[in-house]
Amino acid sequence: MKSGKFLVCVLMVAVLLGFKAAVVWSAEVKVGAGAAPSENVLKKIKEPMEKETDLKLTLIDNGPYEALVDLDQGKVDAAAGGLTFGDWLAMMEKKGYQIPDKNAYKYRVIGKDIIKVIANKGVTVQELSKDQMKGIFTGKIANWKEVGGPDQAIVVIWGKKIPGTHSVFQKQAMDGEAYTKNVQEAEAAESVKEKVKAVAGAVGLAPVTLVDDTVSVPKIPEVGRPITLITKGEPNPQVVKMLDYIRGPGQQYLGK
Repeated sequence: MKSGKFLVCVLMVAVLLGFKAAVVWSAEVKVGAGAAPSENVLKKIKEPMEKETDLKLTLIDNGPYEALVDLDQGKVDAAAGGLTFGDWLAMMEKKGYQIPDKNAYKYRVIGKDIIKVIANKGVTVQELSKDQMKGIFTGKIANWKEVGGPDQAIVVIWGKKIPGTHSVFQKQAMDGEAYTKNVQEAEAAESVKEKVKAVAGAVGLAPVTLVDDTVSVPKIPEVGRPITLITKGEPNPQVVKMLDYIRGPGQQYLGK
């Protein structure tokens, strides 16, 4: 009889522990994001935050346009992008998206991103001026020899899922002029980098966190942008907890 009671107690403890584990992982926050917040903030705090708190971060890295659409449809708790709130809404409208209610959004800046020009390793250009960058990305400069590099055609790599990066760079480095249509397409920032590495004469844009010695990185005038997080209405408790972590313990991971 005693052994039977002991077995019941063991089973109850196991059930309770299992319930506790389920509770720990029940606090999930879903964030749709572009390349800038993913690479500069969210991927950096994800692992330590999950170890140090009861919060699980599900990151949907699909670009700021899709992130805001998902937010409006209730698929994510928050959307994050590498551009100002005003520029974000303007980008959505330019793409033909009808924003249901601008006043419904709440936003806050959670970091900063520096945009870099990255080129194939065969490109030996050490520095680019603003006019030279503008010439390259508008297509007016078509050969690297025109900016002190090798006699090689310039191939612009276009990331389809980094519209925030393109928008900021166009505004700050290109004075609003249109990008060249003669491009090779890639997807998000990491895909742009991989294509730049693989294609001779290639050039593209990437967040500073993706810069390493596998690509050529000419010195350029600083191009930067805030990283903005948007919620529909006030942030829910999971988003608040994530924001508290980013502002607090997470700061030690953001400089890496």
